[in-house]
Amino acid sequence: MSDTTQETMPLEEYLAQGGVLTSPANVPPRYRGELMRLMASFVDSSMAGSAGFADTINAGPGLKERIAASRIVMEKLDHAERVLRIMGEFGADTARYANHHPWAARLEREADIGATRHGADMRLSVFHYPLTGWTDAVVMNVLMGRAVVIQLGEYARVSYQPLAEAFRFIWPRETRHAELGVEGLRRLLDEPGEGDAIAASLDYWHPRVAASFGAAGSARFEGLRRVGLRHTPNEDLKAQWARETEALLSELGLRAPRG
Repeated sequence: MSDTTQETMPLEEYLAQGGVLTSPANVPPRYRGELMRLMASFVDSSMAGSAGFADTINAGPGLKERIAASRIVMEKLDHAERVLRIMGEFGADTARYANHHPWAARLEREADIGATRHGADMRLSVFHYPLTGWTDAVVMNVLMGRAVVIQLGEYARVSYQPLAEAFRFIWPRETRHAELGVEGLRRLLDEPGEGDAIAASLDYWHPRVAASFGAAGSARFEGLRRVGLRHTPNEDLKAQWARETEALLSELGLRAPRG
């Protein structure tokens, strides 16, 4: 839609019909708040995910695995920086993300916080749980990698155009991260004695990744949909992830946990 069209109809109607905003100057306060929340969640999750996975690089069984893990860590930081730059255009204190937060901090392994936020940042709840070794990290990456790809498909359509463009750049790289996870899992399945550890990690991470999609019937969803910041309900995204994950694990000869 043209700027002229935006000027001649209410903003919500303009956005509901597929209109986009292009700079902080024409973003109203409520929209700005929701946009900043979305960006903070992505940046914080990327920073926390990268920090957690960095600790597993040297646990990789070979150079190929360590190179893949290093690539994931580096690119997740780059993705965080790209979105953080947009946050900075809205006045966010970008320096604190690099230097003033314990991104590697984790809860106890036995903790269960569901989908609730925890602590002083906006990371998804799944990034509060610790990894316990290479196999555990690979399984988590397989499950969460598929979730990230699905969520980015949603975010790539947001009505703030600079952010949508950033997510469209990030999307194929995160798709490759998910593929690297599957490649790593295939190699683990060829190793004797890994079956029990893989099954245990699937049971642990599956419900925690599922929770990252948020609650069904979210009260905030409709308001976000009206301004083009969301399009697909949480429960539909989660159902897509469950179907795709079950199909992938079945192909690998593994059982998808229920629930």
